[in-house]
Amino acid sequence: MGLKTATPTTVSKADLAHLGAGEVGYIRKMKADEVSRVFPEAPEIDPSLDLWALFGADGTPILLTDNRSSTFYKAAEDELRTVSLH
Repeated sequence: MGLKTATPTTVSKADLAHLGAGEVGYIRKMKADEVSRVFPEAPEIDPSLDLWALFGADGTPILLTDNRSSTFYKAAEDELRTVSLH
């Protein structure tokens, strides 16, 4: 019984950026001070609010809300599988 040698596959940054596109979304809790960087059009937000954001697999912001459940509903509406980031 012989051993097989695995050959590494090179994945470009562009290919990596498209993995999961249109299929995967991630949900992340955000602090108010992070919001303006990611969602520049968002109004000033009370720093005491717990905020949740839904992003596409490539990091594209999709939704910002103070209701975590809303992120799951939006992901389901867009037919995205969700993962959470901590």
